[in-house]
Amino acid sequence: MGRTLRFEATTFVNNQKQIMTGKTEFTEDHGVENFAVNLYPSVRGQVFEGFGGAFTDSAGYVYSKMNEEQRSRMLHTYFDKSELNYRLGRIHLDSCDFSTEQYEAQSDARDTELEQFSLERGLKYVFPLLRDARKAAGREIGLMLSPWSPPAYMKTNGERSHGGKLKEEYRAQWAEYICLYIRKLREKGCQINRLSLQNEPAAVQSWDSCIYTAEEEKIFLRDFLYPEMKKNGQEDIEIFIWDHNKERVFERACTIIDETTDAMVAGVAFHWYSGDHFEALDYLKKRFPNKKLILSEACIEYSKYSADDYLANAQKYAHDMIGNFNNGMTAFYDWNLLLDETGGPNHVGNYCDAPFLYDTKKKELMERNTLAYIRHFSHYIQPGAVWIGSSRYTDKIEVTAFENPSQTIVVILLNREKDAQKIFVRLEGEVAELTVPGNGIVTAEIDKTSKDDRTVLADG
Repeated sequence: MGRTLRFEATTFVNNQKQIMTGKTEFTEDHGVENFAVNLYPSVRGQVFEGFGGAFTDSAGYVYSKMNEEQRSRMLHTYFDKSELNYRLGRIHLDSCDFSTEQYEAQSDARDTELEQFSLERGLKYVFPLLRDARKAAGREIGLMLSPWSPPAYMKTNGERSHGGKLKEEYRAQWAEYICLYIRKLREKGCQINRLSLQNEPAAVQSWDSCIYTAEEEKIFLRDFLYPEMKKNGQEDIEIFIWDHNKERVFERACTIIDETTDAMVAGVAFHWYSGDHFEALDYLKKRFPNKKLILSEACIEYSKYSADDYLANAQKYAHDMIGNFNNGMTAFYDWNLLLDETGGPNHVGNYCDAPFLYDTKKKELMERNTLAYIRHFSHYIQPGAVWIGSSRYTDKIEVTAFENPSQTIVVILLNREKDAQKIFVRLEGEVAELTVPGNGIVTAEIDKTSKDDRTVLADG
């Protein structure tokens, strides 16, 4: 019996999702040279840990406005193994821009023992969403905690917004504050297993923000935060530095990671808002091969991109994910799980897109095109998958590939050109022909448990 390649491809026609299916046969490779996409299972890279999104105050607030059917649909789509299979989450320590207002767990400079510390406001909307997501997933969700700003009284500018710095005399108390936040979250059953030192430490924002130089970040980690975490028995939490855009990620890591901090740093977190810079990730991977590289935040900003440019926005996601995967990314955290029809709420009007939007006026839950594109990755690339090498015949096709723990090979092919692209997938002496449609994305899953009975499955 011949080996069959079945595929599904996703395209959008007039902003409506179109799924195309078909099949072809594997045949012996008699010397295919043109139109080849080669897979190299023996060329192996990073182990991928999983996909997730952010449980923000705004997402939780919008979630509280939805009915039970809508909540169930959204959570099933994100967290069920048969859908996007999200396993990770990110939450903000105190308020961020995607909060309905600014708030802190403690705001009194006279309270040096943090006796007034409370997460009541911080968890008001976040916790119900997180609780229900855990139920939908049927498992714990590994959470990354990120601060946007210390309390206002700890900062040089006396406010949460507009940058400012952590006052040196408050370094020790801020470390205690972070560790107390972790302890309180864990007491609520939250599985906090990752921490970044500061969200976007080089950005002065009109919302919650705080500036650290690389040297300041290293001093805070080495001399204050890490010792406090050890004191609190929190050494199991992985610490990630930077948590900002890729254009400065390499030099930041080179400054912070040395013989005094190497054992403290699990990896480097990065965002995508300043462009590709995939080479910087490659340099990081080669310079620090034992460090994890995670994308901790990505979204379509309405201040930069049109909310109605559905196809380009979805393609931007796939392009960035493929480039990051091919240069060492080990985990992917999308930004808000859910927003309203305006791309908010956001207490400073910094509106963004999300895979799900809820129209609070029409009471409708809407899927954005980015959701379908993310699914091409998250549904098929299993936690524990190993990146494998590939090569392509043209830059009109973007490719990444993984070998799953289940012994299947997953191949994602992105075509951002208007014309279809012909492909011969080559693997271990065999070829299978397919076409990647214009402005389309294809995911193929190859069962390689038996060379004599190999099937390629694909889905959109």
